Amino acid sequence: MAIQQPSALAVREKKVRILIAGYPGIGKSTAALSAPNPLHIDVDRGMDRVPAMYRKPFIQPESYEELKKDLVADNIKDFDTLVFDTGGQLIKLMAGWAIRQNTKNGQRDGTLSLKGYGAVGREFERLMNYCYYELNKHIVVLFHAREEKEGDNTRLRLLVEGQTKDNVWQPMDLGGFMEMRGDKRVIGFSNCERYYAKGTHGITGIYTVPELGSGTPNNFLAKLFQAVSDNIARETEEVEKVRAEYESVMERARGIVSAITTPEEATRAVESMKTLEHALTSEKESKNLFSYRIKELGYKFDKEKGEYICVS
Repeated sequence: MAIQQPSALAVREKKVRILIAGYPGIGKSTAALSAPNPLHIDVDRGMDRVPAMYRKPFIQPESYEELKKDLVADNIKDFDTLVFDTGGQLIKLMAGWAIRQNTKNGQRDGTLSLKGYGAVGREFERLMNYCYYELNKHIVVLFHAREEKEGDNTRLRLLVEGQTKDNVWQPMDLGGFMEMRGDKRVIGFSNCERYYAKGTHGITGIYTVPELGSGTPNNFLAKLFQAVSDNIARETEEVEKVRAEYESVMERARGIVSAITTPEEATRAVESMKTLEHALTSEKESKNLFSYRIKELGYKFDKEKGEYICVS
């Protein structure tokens, strides 16, 4: 086991797992291919809908077994991001695989059974974890969205079969819905009445997806992923600064407490403890140190005299 310090997070690139949902034709695939050095896993056969200048290397597996054979370290060593387009079609491939693995995962009409939905959900999570932890890649998963009426409100939901909708969110660091606001494409990473979303590491709220034109780089997600890494580094630096302050004040507290050998020193130590500038949990911990030392020495505070006395 290799134990690392929290500061290590500030010096290594954070791989990001992101889910993007939206209506067909809104430009999800093009936005997804703005991630760093992507491999387009085109299970939806929609590669031709991406403007030619923004297309990237791709595969079009016809079965989940074929996809699993493709996603090995040697095959994808030259890529930094895996773009699954779309997650809904990926789950359909997984459904066929699950039924071929165990007939109890399917029903007579060829659809998934309740057991099958569980198997597919677990396999989706396993694949995402494999790509993230073992292959060490950024992950982008695209889903089509649909409208659902809930009372007087219309909400956007993932277009995904059955219970697997809960499994697809679990591994993700970020999740957002892409939609049009006026003439702008935006992605929302904060929950609202219209949709469920997921934001972390300072990525929240509404982000405008830049319009692409001649000479405009398609780098929206690359910049977003870099912002995640920058935010982690900044958070880590801030925490390390506070942690250093904590260690410094606790070292002073331990010195004050360990120097107590007489009731008079215990009384003077109270005033010294009041001068400490605390950080994190140092105030509570330093008081506990002092109380334990006083109890160990057999001292007690005499309220009438306003000082510690020996009672042991």
